[in-house]
Amino acid sequence: MVDAPDPAATLARLGVTVLERGWLSSNNVVFGGDLPEARGEPAIVDTGYVAHAAQTLALVQRTLGRRRLARIVNTHLHSDHCGGNAALQAAHGCPVAVPAASFEAVRGWDAGRLTFRSTDQRCDPFPAHEALHPGDEIELGGRAWQVLATPGHDPEAVVFFEPKARVLIAGDALWRDRLAIIFPELVGEQGFGAAREALATIEALEPRLVIPGHGAPFTDAAAAIAGARARLDFFEAEPRRHFGYATRALAMFHMLEHQRRERAAFEAWMLAAPILAHARRLAYPDAGEARAAVHAAVERLLADGALVAEGDELVVAG
Repeated sequence: MVDAPDPAATLARLGVTVLERGWLSSNNVVFGGDLPEARGEPAIVDTGYVAHAAQTLALVQRTLGRRRLARIVNTHLHSDHCGGNAALQAAHGCPVAVPAASFEAVRGWDAGRLTFRSTDQRCDPFPAHEALHPGDEIELGGRAWQVLATPGHDPEAVVFFEPKARVLIAGDALWRDRLAIIFPELVGEQGFGAAREALATIEALEPRLVIPGHGAPFTDAAAAIAGARARLDFFEAEPRRHFGYATRALAMFHMLEHQRRERAAFEAWMLAAPILAHARRLAYPDAGEARAAVHAAVERLLADGALVAEGDELVVAG
């Protein structure tokens, strides 16, 4: 990879403000805020989870000042990336651009096709006005950003790349120290290979700066790609490891929204949530083994300090 830039200086030159959010919401990438280099019409890439919609509105308004959003753009349509779309669209009256593969599902608001029902997560309906095809260019901050397909985590996901500054808005295709759930694998479809192809696509771009969907922007893309490949190797070698990882991640998302749940009810939810139930049947056809795996996942979350037991209840730590 090429020499690393100063992230803050690069973002300022692009007129980009990254609103780094907690794990319930994705980061928001805002163009056209109160920056000297801001050009073009204000836009936002990814909008967080619906439970944080009011906070998203306030953060975006603070970033834009008196300006109004002209466009909402999504890397993919998981609930933590598009949950603020409806509120922002209502407040600013701006169009929404989504990956082309998801366009008709949004237009018809097919909640099952869009995964909200299968993950038991919420998203307020919103309109879609523009389909983003791989190979397109999209104007953000007065610059042309390339649209590239990055299936794997989500088979319909795209990323955005600015080739002059070599900056990548990666969504969940690449994180710095972790690997996003490979959702197709949870329903018995091939996803690990597609995730490898997405990493190869990103590697070929030689990004100098990566803006991930979660966590701070980073410059060591090569190390992040190597780490992601190692984690894919680990999961492919024993798919039950991926099931355990996905179970813990989706369970924590649920707990971050609800904050407190009775343990028996929580474990019942983990067995019954549609996507986890499907994955469980693939990984643990025996019902007793499945219950033991769910129990072990909760014990792992307790041991890691993510959850705390208070009598019969589980509470999000901190």
